[in-house]
Amino acid sequence: MSLLPFVLMFVIFYFLLIRPQQKKTKERNNMLRALKKGDKVTTIGGLHGTIVELTDDKVVLKVNDVTKLTFDRSAVNNVTARAEASSEESK
Repeated sequence: MSLLPFVLMFVIFYFLLIRPQQKKTKERNNMLRALKKGDKVTTIGGLHGTIVELTDDKVVLKVNDVTKLTFDRSAVNNVTARAEASSEESK
C-alpha cells in the first residue's frame, strides 16, 4: 500500500508531462520530414525565408532577391505557407 502513492504520482506525471512532450516531438519531426522547396518557413532565430534547396540535414533559404542562407534542417521552427498554397495564390 505504501507504493500506491508513488505509482499514482508517476502515472499523473506521465500523462501531464512526458506524453504531451513525446507528441509534440513527433509532430515536429513530421513537419521537418515534410519540408519541400517553395515552403515559406521561420527559423528558431526568427528569420523568415523560402526554401530553395533541401538535403537530408541542410536547408537553403532565400531571404530576399540576392541573399540565400544555409541552415541545419533542425533550425526550422515552423512552416508559414506550404508550396502548393503559395502557387495557388499567385494564379
